[in-house]
Amino acid sequence: HPATPLESQEVIITVPASFDEVARGLTVNAVRRAGIEHFTLVEEPQAAFYNFTAGQRDNLAAALAGTRLVLVADVGGGTSDFTLIQVGVSPEGPVLRRIAVGDHLMLGGDNMDAALAHRAEQKMIGGHRKLSHNQWNQLVQAVRRAKETLLSAEGPESHNLSIVREGKRLFGGTLSAQLTREEVEDLVLDGFFPECAPDEPIQGASQMGLQQVGLPYAQDPAITRQLANFIQRHISAGWSALGEEVETESVEASPPLPRPDAILFNGGVFNSQKIRERLVEVVSQWWPDQPSIPTLPHDSLELAVARGAAYYGLVRHGMGRRIGGGSAHAFYVALGQASDNETPQGLCVIPRGHEEGETIDLGERTFHLTLNQPVQFPLFSSTADRVDAPGAVVPLTDDMHPLPPIHTLLRRKSSSGEPSQQRIPVHLRAGLTEIGTLELWCVSDDTNEQWRLEFGIRGSSSKGSFAVTEAMPKAFEQAREWINLIFGHKPLPSTAFKGVKGHKKPGQPPKEVKQLWGNLERHLGPRAKWGLPVLRELWSVLFAGAPKRRRSADHERIFYQLAGYSLRPGFGYPLDDWRCDQTFELFTDGVTYHKEKPVWNEFWILWRRIAGGLDKEKQQRIWKYLKPHLAVRVPPEPKKSSSKAKGIQPEGLDEMVRTAAALEHLAPREKTELGEWILERLKDSDFSSGGPWAWALGRIGARVPIYGSQHQVVSPQIVARWLFTLAELDVQRIEGAPFAITQMARMTGDRTRDVDETSKQLALDALQMMGGATTWYRMVSEPMAMETADEARALGDTLPVGLQLQ
Repeated sequence: HPATPLESQEVIITVPASFDEVARGLTVNAVRRAGIEHFTLVEEPQAAFYNFTAGQRDNLAAALAGTRLVLVADVGGGTSDFTLIQVGVSPEGPVLRRIAVGDHLMLGGDNMDAALAHRAEQKMIGGHRKLSHNQWNQLVQAVRRAKETLLSAEGPESHNLSIVREGKRLFGGTLSAQLTREEVEDLVLDGFFPECAPDEPIQGASQMGLQQVGLPYAQDPAITRQLANFIQRHISAGWSALGEEVETESVEASPPLPRPDAILFNGGVFNSQKIRERLVEVVSQWWPDQPSIPTLPHDSLELAVARGAAYYGLVRHGMGRRIGGGSAHAFYVALGQASDNETPQGLCVIPRGHEEGETIDLGERTFHLTLNQPVQFPLFSSTADRVDAPGAVVPLTDDMHPLPPIHTLLRRKSSSGEPSQQRIPVHLRAGLTEIGTLELWCVSDDTNEQWRLEFGIRGSSSKGSFAVTEAMPKAFEQAREWINLIFGHKPLPSTAFKGVKGHKKPGQPPKEVKQLWGNLERHLGPRAKWGLPVLRELWSVLFAGAPKRRRSADHERIFYQLAGYSLRPGFGYPLDDWRCDQTFELFTDGVTYHKEKPVWNEFWILWRRIAGGLDKEKQQRIWKYLKPHLAVRVPPEPKKSSSKAKGIQPEGLDEMVRTAAALEHLAPREKTELGEWILERLKDSDFSSGGPWAWALGRIGARVPIYGSQHQVVSPQIVARWLFTLAELDVQRIEGAPFAITQMARMTGDRTRDVDETSKQLALDALQMMGGATTWYRMVSEPMAMETADEARALGDTLPVGLQLQ
């Protein structure tokens, strides 16, 4: 339709009903980056129900006669979604209201295919090795077709599978196996749709292919148990009658609703009649004295969501019956606690069922915030069966799930043009946009100025974080004073260090600078116990005096050392990305005392420590600077005259390579280039076998990045060659070789990242020979999380108290 380009049309984007605000925010960002501005979101189970109503638009009342509650069971390739839709009666026809959605479940047909593929793989090649990544992909596709064929109404008793055998011959032949109908029914029906009691609890993880691609899959693969848990939470708790007004701050509705009167299926998994019949059978058994639950008709499980989304677009223009119900989630902002023993409280900003386009002003609750300083609002969401009025203060319970905190800088300049740090009273204003996403503002009580609060959609949340502002230790002011004495804007008087042991001269000699760490620990306790709030506040005080780092070589060295320590690892706390951006402005300035190697060392350590908070463009700038100084020429170039290179030459080669290895946002090609240079140095008999070189190779070739994207790891084929080369060397003489081997051969369960079986066995043999730790041996043998000590070893640094990388 060239006359009506997509960006000029009204577009409906479907999302899982269980998507939280972060996932919706990412979806909205993606749509806008695609150039689409006129769009709205609709939940996929609702879209499927809209498709049903579109097909019954001429007789919808008759089609839903006797139906008061519909369960929409949506099981697709990657997710399972459950929704309850209440059907009311009015003179104008059925009144539809979505009253419940389930939690996000990474569980679907892809997991069934992976489980069946594992069984077929065992038949093809036994348990001694694994199929290659390409062969595995072929097998998964073949298994999917076999599953659909064998589970069809008149499917055969068995299905043959064949994939191409890999080898050096032009015609390598095939690998074959056979799956029977009984096997598939046993694994899919009994494994993913088993019979269960209505109150049967969710069970732990099983070995059914759920971790195949490293995603956060549901621990229990039984979709029927997940559904039972959903129904227990939402039906047994009961719901208010359709249209009932909620007058109290917090009410629990009654009486309990009866069982669903009908089930609407959606998702490709339910193309199988046997799977549909099994789910209806299991759910119906939860009400044994009543007949089997009927199902609503559908004409295409593949097209139902798309067709329903299109019909929803017409409904928005008044051409159909709309499903009400508003937001599926309630949202709460955590309030500060007076003591550790006090139950955490939350302020309800959006109640469940709140309609789109309506704004709520929460003027009765005032926050006192400091302008031009980072502030955070810990945010929680819930789909629980309680109705809290906007502005209600309620306990934060286990059914409220933490979201990444909303954090921001409230900026306002004074009349002089300088940033003002005055404290102002503000309240919150909340609403749901027309596209179904949450918006929050801080509103000044004095001037009615508004600041939009943004979600940290790439950040992490902490269940234990309930305070809007963090309280500093009582002695923090003394620590602040010491930093200001060293890096303050005015020269210090001779009395500044009065009483300090060892002080002999007036002014600010290097000795007092060197004592800064000791004095900070004297006030704040051992540095290893400083928590994230204290560390980030130390950074704020220190960075205000950044220009004064040039006072002496010791000033510069201590500044870089404390800045890196207080901001490490560059993420884990609200607005860390902003702090890292501010700090990176110092990179262009470089080192002032460039003839001092200790200063260079701390300069490079700073960037290694905060690399996780630097984006790809900033990491590229660091890499561009380091690259010519780390490059190894093969064969070596002849030595030139002893004339010195022009310009400032950086020092600290060991710290430079550590820094380069920590740049996980680099492209695999650049990581491979650096790894090859490191290998050449390790193979050079004249080169020291100590230092960071093996550690750096392990970090570059790690199968599990610390903060980077998994799709940017070095290919397993290249890492396998590195492992082989390292094993050929005298690894026992190379410092850090065992852990480097562990990092490169670590098993993830993702065939696109794991090295082949031969390389894994090579690594296990090397670890056994070198006496590597038992946990390292296990990490190569099976997928498992790193222990805290190994996390710090992989990072190359200690972690702040309370911060977890995984």
